Amino acid sequence: ISGAPTASRDMLVSTPDRHLVFFGTETTIGDQSTQDDMFIRFSDQENINDYTPTAVNTAGTQRLADGSRIVGGVRGRDAIYVWTDTSLFTMRFVGSPFTFAFEQVGTNCGLIGQNAALEVDGAAYWLSDNGFFKYSGNLETMTCLVEDYVFDDINTTASQLINVGLNNLFGEISWFYPTNSSEVVNRSVTYNYMESSPQRPIWTTGSLARTTWV
Repeated sequence: ISGAPTASRDMLVSTPDRHLVFFGTETTIGDQSTQDDMFIRFSDQENINDYTPTAVNTAGTQRLADGSRIVGGVRGRDAIYVWTDTSLFTMRFVGSPFTFAFEQVGTNCGLIGQNAALEVDGAAYWLSDNGFFKYSGNLETMTCLVEDYVFDDINTTASQLINVGLNNLFGEISWFYPTNSSEVVNRSVTYNYMESSPQRPIWTTGSLARTTWV
């Protein structure tokens, strides 16, 4: 893409405002040596070739403050969720003059891998290095009955292989992950968000191995 950053950790299109957003990208466009793992750059609205902020466009940049790298982003119902290795930020379209508003909404809850988070019914769910989390306006540590079973035998070195999938027909969110003895995905843990309650969270484990989910 003409004029676009050439080195980034992740990217997505924001909706409904239609900006192309790069995460962990270059501070100087086209110079890969300036890649900053905490730097965000977004295009002018509906113009994927213009990334230089001016007084007459909506292109812009933002550097997040908490963490050492952006791990991933998910487009939500009314905001983009952006995770670093330690925290959660929301990126919300607000229009002129700032285009997006950034807010840190969680600490000590970083994302374990780029594909380990999703959003459903206005709530974000993700797997962190230290547990399962939910955000629906407030950060929640999810009560997980099988947390020790998962974290006592998960290959964190291969955390980028972890993938989450949504089966909304049955209200299930499944994380597929590799165990300590495996270099590929070989186990899953599933949360039923429709039938669970704070007093009765429903979790199951299995060996269904999937490396992606649609």
